[in-house]
Amino acid sequence: MATKKLTEQDFENAEKQIKQLQIPYDYDTKEYPIEVLLYKFNAADPENSTIVIPAYQRNDIWKDDMKSEFIESLLLGVPIQPLFAAILDEDGTLELIDGSQRLRTIEAFSKDEFKLSGLEKLTSLNGLTYSDFTPARKNKFGLINLRLHVITELADLTVRQDIFKRINTTGVKANAPEVRKGAFTGQFYGFIIECAKNELFKRLCPISDDSRNRGGAEELILRFFTYADYGLNRKEKGRRLLDNYVIEQNENGFDPNRKRKEFENMLEFVGKYFKLGFRRAENSKFTPRVRFEAISLGVHFALKEKQNLQPSYMDWLDSLQFKEVTTSDSSNNTGRLSARVNFVRDCLLNKIKKDDLTYEES
Repeated sequence: MATKKLTEQDFENAEKQIKQLQIPYDYDTKEYPIEVLLYKFNAADPENSTIVIPAYQRNDIWKDDMKSEFIESLLLGVPIQPLFAAILDEDGTLELIDGSQRLRTIEAFSKDEFKLSGLEKLTSLNGLTYSDFTPARKNKFGLINLRLHVITELADLTVRQDIFKRINTTGVKANAPEVRKGAFTGQFYGFIIECAKNELFKRLCPISDDSRNRGGAEELILRFFTYADYGLNRKEKGRRLLDNYVIEQNENGFDPNRKRKEFENMLEFVGKYFKLGFRRAENSKFTPRVRFEAISLGVHFALKEKQNLQPSYMDWLDSLQFKEVTTSDSSNNTGRLSARVNFVRDCLLNKIKKDDLTYEES
């Protein structure tokens, strides 16, 4: 492969660009003892805290065993990755860019919100809370230093989100919805979050608490809007397609009233004609992505063809054909996506007749 020969001017331009763009990323490294960090941070009263967790940060998702292992690491003196924060120019508070799980865990432990469990080294501490520590051990715990990289106040929201994205797309990664929430915060993603609070959606589409905390509901809704607008045959697919759609909506603007109406019309139709909603079974506690896509988008495209649609039959939900198209995962495979969405649409529009389908013998 031929390589471009860089001129002296090219190097000068590159050096100039580096110096210009690195300014808002300048940071200072500080060390705070835990007792000082706890004084500055109060999750229950963020307005009076001088360390705050922004909306783009992940929810509290660590389980007690993960929290316990982190506390054990602190007690053992294991090197801990620095926290990242940025000085907010408007009031001088520190916005935590990375480290919310760790800081929340320290605060929760200091308030006896969980017992230490599953410790493999400090086994004698299993079952204990912070209050069970001796006064001397509490003091020593409070004096443990944590390193904090503090980004200059010149870092605006875009820079802070960029840092969040870079941290969480290397090493131990946040999942795609969490990274998207942090990296592409804007009016459109705020709209997606509002849609996830829709009570009918929550009733029809059960999602585990863990998945909901990690953006599972927003991911389903984003997929609905992406394919409803883009159609089913884009060459781009998967995470890149969703990311680009969010960026496009944020930059170019969108009609929230139209989108909300499309979303609510789809939900009302599902609520009226699908006795299980998006569930696979009566007592299902989660919703498979492929099933949600098939039903939500199939209903959406059917309603676009026939606004006052009344299905002739719903037996197709029990057909072997529907089972086949919704159990073959490959949710980012556009061919399979089209197959399951079009199947639902055509059944609802009676383009696929009841007698065309086969059913399991009872």
